[in-house]
Amino acid sequence: DQVDWLPDSLGKLSSLITLDLSENRIVAIPSTIGGLSSLTKLDLHSNRITEIPDSVGNLLSLVYLDLRGNSLTTLPASLSRLIRLEELDLSSNLISVLPDSIGSLANLRVLNVETNDIEELPYSIGNCSSLRELRADYNKLKALPEAVGKIESLEILSLRYNNVKQLPTTMSTLINLKELNVSFNELESIPESLCFATSLVKINVGNNFADMRYLPRSIGNLEMLEELDISNNQIRVLPDSFRMLTKLRILRVEENPLEVPPREIAEKGAQAVVQYMADFVEKRDKKEVKPQPLKQKKSWAQICFFSRSNKRKRDGADYVKA
Repeated sequence: DQVDWLPDSLGKLSSLITLDLSENRIVAIPSTIGGLSSLTKLDLHSNRITEIPDSVGNLLSLVYLDLRGNSLTTLPASLSRLIRLEELDLSSNLISVLPDSIGSLANLRVLNVETNDIEELPYSIGNCSSLRELRADYNKLKALPEAVGKIESLEILSLRYNNVKQLPTTMSTLINLKELNVSFNELESIPESLCFATSLVKINVGNNFADMRYLPRSIGNLEMLEELDISNNQIRVLPDSFRMLTKLRILRVEENPLEVPPREIAEKGAQAVVQYMADFVEKRDKKEVKPQPLKQKKSWAQICFFSRSNKRKRDGADYVKA
């Protein structure tokens, strides 16, 4: 049978380390839950909870908190006291605003806020200095705060299905970033600064449709890149530096009006495109530096004649030798 309520006496279990009440019909959490001073893992996913009591902030030993699949609209500010928290899952709720206090979670490694109604991430998220994984897919985000660039520990950033128009230039400092997914947004371009995040292995900027027309010129800096999805955009020409992506194994370019490289090359796979771009740039550069034929030197007689002719013209005589 499913549980639909919790007794106040729950708070007396001060030695309890793990509490799993997931997949029930619980609507409310008693405030006495704050008495579970030894609790390290609290799993409440897939219930009907509409509110989290402030007393949750007293769970100072908590490392893992799973609240996904509930009906939460807000979070208590007391969440900031959970300084040992490493994983927080808030996905599939009705949250529209993340509190600034989230920035106090200095040990947080994984934050999942997928499938909510969030329009912006707080600037304080830059203070989550241990964050490795940030998932904010299926929200209403229009941009990312510049403070994201402060999270040097970040390895995975996923923002699928939002309304993001541009990425912050500060992403150049994300030296540990391995995966970036900003597909199904409204991106018009990728900042050149992203190409300094040289640990990137996977990038998905597909399905930005009519908005994205080109890739950054310095994309070749991403020498660790193995997977790149740019499908369903308006990209016509790949940048010259694409030839430097020697580790690229998966390339998705379908539904782009590609001209360079031609479609038949793109269909052959990632390394065929890399090789084509290398050959293309080499041939073009050879044409540009093609040596010019040496001009024939004039003889002393020609120079002397030219000098006499000019002298006569300066004297007013228009002399032409037959």
